[in-house]
Amino acid sequence: MIAVPAVPRLLGFGSVLGYLVAGVAIGPDGLRLITDVDNILHFAEIGIVLLLFIIGLELQPSRLWVLRHSVFGLGALQVIGCALPLAAAAWAFGLGVVPAAVVGAGLALSSTAFVLQLLAERAQLTTHHGRAGFSILLFQDLAVLPLLAAMPLLQAGGAGLSARELAVDAVAVVAVLAAIVVGGHYLLRPVLRAVALARTHEIFTATALLVVIGSALAVSTVGVSMGLGAFLAGVLLADSEYRHELDADIQPFKGLLLGLFFIAVGMSADLGLVAERPDLVIGLAAGLLAIKAGVVYVVGRAWGMQPAAARALAAVLPQGGEFGFVLFSAAVARGILDDTTGSLLIAVVTLSMAATPLLVLLNERVLAPRLEPARPAPDFDRIEGAKAPVIIAGFGRFGQIVGRLLRMARIPFTALETNPMQVDFVRRYGSKVYYGDPSRLDVLRAAGAGRHGAFVLAIDDVETSVRVAQAVRHAYPQLPVYARARNRQHAHRLMDLGARVIVRETFDSSLSLGRQLLEGLGWQADEAEDAARRFREHDERTLAQQRALRHDESALIQSVQDAATELEELFEYDGTRRRRHRRADRSGD
Repeated sequence: MIAVPAVPRLLGFGSVLGYLVAGVAIGPDGLRLITDVDNILHFAEIGIVLLLFIIGLELQPSRLWVLRHSVFGLGALQVIGCALPLAAAAWAFGLGVVPAAVVGAGLALSSTAFVLQLLAERAQLTTHHGRAGFSILLFQDLAVLPLLAAMPLLQAGGAGLSARELAVDAVAVVAVLAAIVVGGHYLLRPVLRAVALARTHEIFTATALLVVIGSALAVSTVGVSMGLGAFLAGVLLADSEYRHELDADIQPFKGLLLGLFFIAVGMSADLGLVAERPDLVIGLAAGLLAIKAGVVYVVGRAWGMQPAAARALAAVLPQGGEFGFVLFSAAVARGILDDTTGSLLIAVVTLSMAATPLLVLLNERVLAPRLEPARPAPDFDRIEGAKAPVIIAGFGRFGQIVGRLLRMARIPFTALETNPMQVDFVRRYGSKVYYGDPSRLDVLRAAGAGRHGAFVLAIDDVETSVRVAQAVRHAYPQLPVYARARNRQHAHRLMDLGARVIVRETFDSSLSLGRQLLEGLGWQADEAEDAARRFREHDERTLAQQRALRHDESALIQSVQDAATELEELFEYDGTRRRRHRRADRSGD
């Protein structure tokens, strides 16, 4: 409750690191509030299962087919490119060929839960490196299946399974996966439809959890990762009409259990080992981060990514992951790795996960500003011979509607916009708009402000809008200004600057909807129109009165309360009068 909100707010590292810190604090090597880490970690893995189910829901088969090149191309390059040098490094440290191969494969896998959470918190899932990272993580999740299946073949002492036993296991895996595919295609939708008809939300939520956990347990019985079964179930339901409701029902459980998983990872960190050999653990973690970041950057550039995108991808994918824990635990259980090596690897992976947010911040705040020099702003357009009677400052959605109305009325105008991308976009659709700063006197003069009949201030940003209004008032005090205001405070500032007409951007649309709502609730059309008119008059009168009080908070609060009481009394009086008229009309009939 303290570390999770405090770390993102104070340090900007994201909630995942907060969970890890909380786990370390309450774990066996911290305050020892919790010591049974293994059972908690096993239970919390359900969070990863739910995460993969939601990923599957977002990945329709058609979209998966579109991503096949990046998933199986870029993903395979990353896994192989990272596994080989990491395995070579493990072999150089004295491990045998088979243990070194397991270590290389396990460390090549990044944390799906960690990276997706990190990208989502930073709104980067739809960026170039976000989509590439998703493709790589998806391939890694798929690659866990053959890696786990290979464990019996790599068992120490050559005590693997016979060919017959391997064939039986392979058939069992194929049969279970086929059953999930067939059952999901033919049975899940009718079952969900029947449950939905019951119109009981709790039953639908329970059914959604049953689908996820059932699919995960089904594949786990044949030695396959539970996450793969949940992911497959999600993909099968991605095109169903229940996709969004399933997503909404699963999300709360996913968030809680993922948080618990990261807390358990923090609790499992062997601080004693770190304290005993800090140079070894920190050195191995740093080596892991350096090797994976370097390989990912090279792979990204080879795949055609720009340097900035490849560097951002390398910053989010260098850590070890939760599937590394699974592989190392399986390797220790089968004698491929000894307990000490397994504990060391888990400590290294945990430390690498904790360091990843630092690498992301290093890239965003240090490397990016230095390696990506700011592009020089394009020069403003030369405005020559502008003779239109109206200037529109700000040609976004608001300004464009005003412009379309003027064009319909055959009234020419000069539009000014400070966003070059917006200028290019509008020009592609045939509108004439200039790239220029309307707060600059030379731009206003070139646009012919001194000869114009009206100035439309349609800029969205409040401070920019006020600055332009100040410039217009100073240079052309007689020019009438028709302004857009975001809220009451913005409107008050524009009033002080002498704007002739001020329209609050959501006021008219909200009032129109409210009037139609009254009609839908049984009011007569003329009654609803009259109510909307009275509300407008009252609100505009109150807005003007509160202008003088806006710097006195207590007086403003009292004014708002008085206005609300006055409005209620006004409508109560109108309602009484309306009821009298209705009774009179009925008696006259």
